[in-house]
Amino acid sequence: MTQTPPLANESAAGFVPYDVAEHLRTPEEMAAYLDAWLEEAPDDVGGLARALGDIARAKGMTQVAKETGLSRESLYRALSAEGNPSFATVLKVTKALGLRLHACAAAVEG
Repeated sequence: MTQTPPLANESAAGFVPYDVAEHLRTPEEMAAYLDAWLEEAPDDVGGLARALGDIARAKGMTQVAKETGLSRESLYRALSAEGNPSFATVLKVTKALGLRLHACAAAVEG
């Protein structure tokens, strides 16, 4: 019996890696995803950068690059888990994604 080789995005065990970008279809889903990151892990800069990267991939990195005036390569690098995008880049990307950052008062502990 011959085995079928795994697909390009399939592991040898037969699992396909989960890619959240494939499930972010509407601006509301994208905003909810980023809000969840900001709420649950506000100090995780790498995670927040990666979340913006996931949303950018969902929209189309080429389109986001065009709208921000940044190269796709620099966006992939800045919006990775190891990335450390400048605040200017974050603002450009959120605008290109059709998202807006929102501030609210934090709950006082104690």
